[in-house]
Amino acid sequence: MSGALKEVRNRIKSVQSTQQITKAMKMVSAAKLRRAQDAITQMRPYAQKLQEMLSNIVSSSDGNISLDLATERPVEKVMIIVVTSDRGLCGGYNSNLIKLAKQIMREKYAQQAAKGNVQFLPIGKKGFEHFTKNGFKVVDAYWDIFHGLSFEKVQAAARYAMDKFAAKEVDAIDVVYSEFKNAATQRFVTEQFLPVQKMADSGSKKKSDFIFEPNQEVLITELMPKILNTQLYKSVLDANASEHGARMTAMDKASDNANELLKTLKISYNRARQAAITTELTEIVSGAAALQG
Repeated sequence: MSGALKEVRNRIKSVQSTQQITKAMKMVSAAKLRRAQDAITQMRPYAQKLQEMLSNIVSSSDGNISLDLATERPVEKVMIIVVTSDRGLCGGYNSNLIKLAKQIMREKYAQQAAKGNVQFLPIGKKGFEHFTKNGFKVVDAYWDIFHGLSFEKVQAAARYAMDKFAAKEVDAIDVVYSEFKNAATQRFVTEQFLPVQKMADSGSKKKSDFIFEPNQEVLITELMPKILNTQLYKSVLDANASEHGARMTAMDKASDNANELLKTLKISYNRARQAAITTELTEIVSGAAALQG
């Protein structure tokens, strides 16, 4: 019986140690989440307005100017940018993003995938490791962007994607990432990065009449890459905040599960201890009775 008691006692110590780790990780994620949440909250309205303006300009252009990054052509080759995290212990966050990216490849780009014309540009170690191990075409230059996250690093990845599209090496680029809602909620989304989308036709909306200075072509040529850099940076900031939110929630649930397990183990321990005491008393009484007899 003492062996069973020792085993339960060791399990209790092990669960308590694990619970200390999960609580510490939850606190660290909560602190990081606050900074990441502030960053995306400040960035999102600016990025959305820029995207709206870019779509409006592209929709309003009269065809007299060259819009290389907005040119729609038959889709033969595809690039999918997948923004995952560098570390695990965040529930189903990474697996859901990878699953969504594969779903887009199978459903939206089935013909291109059958010809081997779909490549992935992973941002984040988890996505990079998955797509590399499973034999997908992978761009391996930008997976470590979260090591010292900065606009310049994201800009390099966006520039690479834009250069590939402008050189007609890819005909469509999508971004798969997690849109941050709150600490407990993330929405896994896919957005078209290139070609630049035009505004959806709506009878109630009038076309904006912009006054360009200098001329329209110079301004759009200069602005379009900058706005696209901002769009990808916004997606990465969204993903960064989502990762910390997902990890905080996962660690909170892990701590709660550890509490439940500790309750069960302590009940088992008390029962085993009580049984051991009862057995010991019975043996003592039996021994005394035998001596008297």
